[in-house]
Order: sequence, then structure tokens, then C-alpha cells
Amino acid sequence: MTLASRRLVAVLILLAATLCAGVLTGAGTARAAESDPPVTLFAAASTTEAVNEIAEAYAAATGGSIRPVVASSSTLARQIAQGAPADLFLSANVTWMDHLDGRQAIVPETRVALLSNRLVLVAPADSPLRLRLSPDLDLGALLGDGRLAVGDPAHVPAGIYARHALEALGLWAQVEDKLAQSANVRAALALVDRGEAAAGIVYETDAAIAPRVKIVDVFPSEVTPAITYPLAIVAGHDSPAVRRVYDFLTGDAAAAIFRKYGFTRTPAGS
Repeated sequence: MTLASRRLVAVLILLAATLCAGVLTGAGTARAAESDPPVTLFAAASTTEAVNEIAEAYAAATGGSIRPVVASSSTLARQIAQGAPADLFLSANVTWMDHLDGRQAIVPETRVALLSNRLVLVAPADSPLRLRLSPDLDLGALLGDGRLAVGDPAHVPAGIYARHALEALGLWAQVEDKLAQSANVRAALALVDRGEAAAGIVYETDAAIAPRVKIVDVFPSEVTPAITYPLAIVAGHDSPAVRRVYDFLTGDAAAAIFRKYGFTRTPAGS
């Protein structure tokens, strides 16, 4: 056998060994996940459908189990601060992740800006409401005797964003006494969906899953802060099982599911 032939054989053997190692590593990861305890993911209510589908995809791919718990980010953050048994937290804004970070309740190096979203004004699908959001708008008059459904502006991220946007447009004073405040963004969406509110302010991804709701207009990006969803591992829960779920949430398979529901992966989370 010539020297060139021997080198070719050596390269092929090395390549085969590398591929085999990769297959064995993947199989080992799947087997490890099968024996993992369920991993609890506290996630913002606006991610409900996405995280439920991701949990199914994770189970199918690894045999492991993700247990989503969804509610307002503020509620979840307060529960985590009080010792609730969450392994991971996916917040709808940075403020509540900062709240936990300041209490050393997350693993700082695992914090990543995973997703972004947009704020929209919605109405029942059969509503005649038509408008463009601008400082010249008389939103109060357009609502008439109807209510504007929002998350509680005191602590619900979508409500905080809504107040900020309305104030930036000079419209807050017009609607402040017409608000139907809700415990989370999905509750605000439900009021519009049932026709109990004339309009509402929710995330674009929420409007996308409600067939009886239409988007009237998207809030201009210059009047809303960046709507970012940070993810982090909860302090004291940084185990191999949790890391496997964290890696899945920040990986390509989860990214495709988030995109399916209208979320945008931020550059830091891609």
C-alpha cells in the first residue's frame, strides 16, 4: 500500500470514528433525558401555545419531560422569588428578570434574550373600528362607551408596554378611565374575543391565535420599548437535566416552533 493510500485509509478511519462518537453522544443524551425528572418551565402567558408544543417536541426527541407553568411574568417572578419550584423562567419583559437577578434568584450566565414581539391594537373581528395609531387620534371618542382591554399597567408586561406606548402617543389621558384591566395579556385578549371590550392592546402573537379578533393597527416601534423575552435558569436548579432543556429551548427546533407562533428570535438568542 502506498503512502497516499495509507493516509487516505487513516483519514477514513478517523472520520468514521468521529461520526460514531457523535451518534453515541446523541443517543446518550436521549437516554439521559429519558431518566430525567420533569423540568418545570415558568413561562409568560403569551408563550402558552409555543411552550406547550416545545414540550411535546422535547419529549418526542429525547424522552424527557418539560412541565410548562404559564401566567403573567409578574406573578411567576414573584412566585420564584418566594421559592416556587421553577427550574427555568421565560419572562415577557426584562424588568421581571431583573427583579429576580437583583435577588440572586437566577443563574446570571444563563440569562439570554431569547425572543421579541410587537404590540398591537385589536378589536372583535366583526368590529367596524378602523384607525391609524398617531398623536392626532381621538381614541377615546372612537371607543365610545366601550372598554379598552389591557393587562394591568401596574405589573403585567403587556399592560406596562401599552401604557408606555399610549403615553408616548399622547393618548393615555383619553382612555385611562375606559380601561378593562386584566391579570395577564391572555385575559385581556379574551375580553376582546368575547366582545366584552371594544378594543384591546395585546402582543401580535396573541392576536394570531384568536380567530375572532382582528389587528386594527401595530404600534409604531418608536413608541414602544423593545419587547424582549429573556430566559434563564433559576438559582439552585442548574442541573444536567435542566441544562438539557435549556439547550433545547435555545436551539433550532424550539426556534422553529417560536417562529411558527409569530415570535422573532433575537440575535442573542439565535
